[in-house]
Amino acid sequence: MTSNSSNQEQHDHDSYPLSTHPNDGKSIYGRRDVVGYAGKPPTVHWPGGAKVALNLVLNYEEGAENCLLHGDGESEKLLSEIVGAGAIAGQRHANMESLYDYGSRSGFWRLHELLLRKNVPCTVFAVGMALERNPTAATAMIEAGWEVASHGYRWWDYQNVSEDVEREHIRRTVQIHKDLLGGVRPVGMYQGKPNVNTRRLVVEEGGFLYDSDSYADDLPYWTREYGDDDHNKNKPHLIIPYTLSENDMRFASPNGFSNAEQFTTYLKDSLDYLVEEGRRGSPKMMTVGLHCRLVGRPGRAKGLEEFLDYAKSLESDVWICRRDQIASHWYQHHYPDDLKSSL
Repeated sequence: MTSNSSNQEQHDHDSYPLSTHPNDGKSIYGRRDVVGYAGKPPTVHWPGGAKVALNLVLNYEEGAENCLLHGDGESEKLLSEIVGAGAIAGQRHANMESLYDYGSRSGFWRLHELLLRKNVPCTVFAVGMALERNPTAATAMIEAGWEVASHGYRWWDYQNVSEDVEREHIRRTVQIHKDLLGGVRPVGMYQGKPNVNTRRLVVEEGGFLYDSDSYADDLPYWTREYGDDDHNKNKPHLIIPYTLSENDMRFASPNGFSNAEQFTTYLKDSLDYLVEEGRRGSPKMMTVGLHCRLVGRPGRAKGLEEFLDYAKSLESDVWICRRDQIASHWYQHHYPDDLKSSL
């Protein structure tokens, strides 16, 4: 800390004793960075001169949600057709269970057929417990050429889960991927409902190229806050931000999407705006979040199909890709200048 900053802090404390905090005025603090690229993002050259890298993420969660049958103390309450549902302590919720089962039994296969028919790749955020319950779906993901990233072992809120349990869950889900996917481990991680320790545990595991537990930017970015050992504390870790806005979860939230047309229009508007930014010299990425039990319903899948047709009509302006491909591009072309990429 410089003497000037110390003097300023003392002045603020003396002048505003009831509201001064040690983090006042800081841009980077507590592993937050509120400035980022500061309006000057890197010059990105996506493959083929694309203006936008478009990534579809299919969340595969069904069979790993809260349920007494899974050893939990309450039923699931989130992201279903029962908007505003509450968890039922000590009891099963029959309707919630069947709504989730729809995703793995029907919704997944509808989306699988759609993406294959449109020849569109995707990244799956697969929860380990859910993947393990449906090896046929796991095989279909690999045969489709999709990236299968990790969505943790359980579809839990990890806010108050102990480090030891979360560390074991990460290790366990990596092994499930290897067992079900021909020895292939996940290179991406999205815990989804993480805590402040999650990223450190992901880096500590050692095999992930990126994580997506961030919503902070329209481009990937690096952090050096997590070294992998005492001799390499400044090793950069790649973050590829996810989205909760271009996401079918808004079908299951108050004031969200009511029908497929609203979903499609919002996605088209987002893509159009980003393409225009790219044409002005600032290419970005766009993620679309999908869930088997939500957009897997036929009336919503129709809207997704319309968006896919539109995105493909933009031809070379849009690179439809997997998340691991974005990671590989960033390692090759945007690795920190003072270090040499391992890819």
